[in-house]
Amino acid sequence: METSKALYPIARITKYTVVDEVRQRSFVIMFAICAICVFLIRGCYQGNYMVNGHALDAGTIVRAVSKVTFHIIGAGVMVIAALLSMRIFRRDRNEGMQSCILSKPIARWQYVMGKIIGLWLLSVTFMFILHGFVFLITSINLNVFMPEYLIASLLCSINLLFVIIAMLLLSLLMSDIVAFLCLLGVGVAGFVADGVAAVSQSQIAQAIVQQSGGHQPSDMAWWKVVYFLWPKLSGVQQLSSSLFEGESLHGVGSLYPLINILLYCLILGTVLFKRFRDEDVV
Repeated sequence: METSKALYPIARITKYTVVDEVRQRSFVIMFAICAICVFLIRGCYQGNYMVNGHALDAGTIVRAVSKVTFHIIGAGVMVIAALLSMRIFRRDRNEGMQSCILSKPIARWQYVMGKIIGLWLLSVTFMFILHGFVFLITSINLNVFMPEYLIASLLCSINLLFVIIAMLLLSLLMSDIVAFLCLLGVGVAGFVADGVAAVSQSQIAQAIVQQSGGHQPSDMAWWKVVYFLWPKLSGVQQLSSSLFEGESLHGVGSLYPLINILLYCLILGTVLFKRFRDEDVV
């Protein structure tokens, strides 16, 4: 009984958050633009592609294009989730909604939890619909069915939870635009670091280092520690895309990006709840 009383305010705030964001004209415009862009990529699935003089079969083309589209949609929705979360506390405060809600028998953690869940559900639905468009294009036009594509979309939603929690926390500590740029920098830096790490581990790069007489850096070098602890947003996307690419997971280490982001969500969420508990509500 006590649990239901605690969950009811969270559900109400979640519903209000989703409805309020959907009514925003900016959200409708962003969704329309993204849907049109995804619809236009259907032309990439048509035509003949040659590699080393050999024509690629439809399945290879579909998986290659779908992988690129998957990552573009995932990264784009993370940016949109950050934009939606960036000003939600400030808007509620300026409109008096925050003080109105918290004047009722609703705890601050319930208010924050409702906002997180509402934004997350909205962002996940947004991304799932866009990925669903790609799934329908490949299924109807090309007769290539990839149900794993939709499962990968759901797995990738953990990145959206990280973005929302981090954005809400940063919006309490600094201005909206600075918070957005900081979070954008975290994502871009992680993507670049993963690219550099992939190139450095290639056989060509190792051969160049050996021929130049260079020495391998220490396993405990500071940059490796930073890279290991950095939020693995791109790693989660790569892990998700491996589901429909038919790639096998190599041990528990391949799940590290997912564990990394889940730990960040837990830590940042705890800090967010404590920080908002001390926030002045007027």
